[in-house]
Amino acid sequence: MATPGRRRRHDPLAATQARSPSPFPSAVDLHTHTTRSDGVLAPADLVAAAAACGVTFMALTDHDTLAGYRDVVASGAVPSGLELVPGVEINALVTRDLGLWEGELHILGFGMDPDDEAFEAALSMQRGRRRVRFERTVEKLRGLDLPIDAQVAALRTVDDDALGRPTIARALMAAGHATSVEDAFRRFLGWGSPAYVPREGLGPAEAIDVIRSAGGLAALAHFSEARGRVDVVRELVEGGLRGLEVYYRSFDAATTKSVRTVATDLGLVQTGGSDYHGDLGSYADAHAYLWVPASVADGVRAALGVQSARP
Repeated sequence: MATPGRRRRHDPLAATQARSPSPFPSAVDLHTHTTRSDGVLAPADLVAAAAACGVTFMALTDHDTLAGYRDVVASGAVPSGLELVPGVEINALVTRDLGLWEGELHILGFGMDPDDEAFEAALSMQRGRRRVRFERTVEKLRGLDLPIDAQVAALRTVDDDALGRPTIARALMAAGHATSVEDAFRRFLGWGSPAYVPREGLGPAEAIDVIRSAGGLAALAHFSEARGRVDVVRELVEGGLRGLEVYYRSFDAATTKSVRTVATDLGLVQTGGSDYHGDLGSYADAHAYLWVPASVADGVRAALGVQSARP
């Protein structure tokens, strides 16, 4: 197995590097990020862009926060005909050496009660640890004679309460130190790179537990190696995992098939999404390469016990 420092980040490839455009526009996207964490579009803008592309079943899965979902719902910005599900992504820390990228497994949550106080407390703790990591990374870059304080200040918004390394990567680009987010991770921010700071926070079992306790469905995100690491997936299932992201924008057909086989064999709810952040183009660009069957929406609704309001 490849060492973590040699692997790519999980982020989708640019459209020109990914598989061919999907011949069937996807009406489902259950993996997206906004300015509430490490995306570039405000929550209402992202939801509007998705609706314009024909998405009718969607989740904003910002890291460690439901704030984007609350923003859109409170402002009445959910477009007509679009069903917005509460969503979150928790980057869970694996303390055992399993040969995973940066020792992490990313857990998606769907359908949590947005008013669950215990869940919000857990996410607040996660966000606090994110801020500490963020500041330590910026400090490390200063020590490397790569100060980006001005660029970070210019990029930060009042609502980015779940800070992530993509913001630092964009600051490095703005300062002329990197050519892309991927380049910044490869040379400065990723595992084994000079400005890398280890993550602190919830482990996979804890992340799954807080999602389930808030009434949500916990799913494992973009785990392309699922077929070869069924042992890892099975252990998570024993801890309460109920879903697996089968349809992911940068998965090729063979990868999708292998991950789908694992989901079927283990009886997991299949999910899918673009993992849209916005660094590689517009939402429409990403959506053109996304295919998530309509049956995924039905499966998630059934798992959450939700009846669709749409015919």
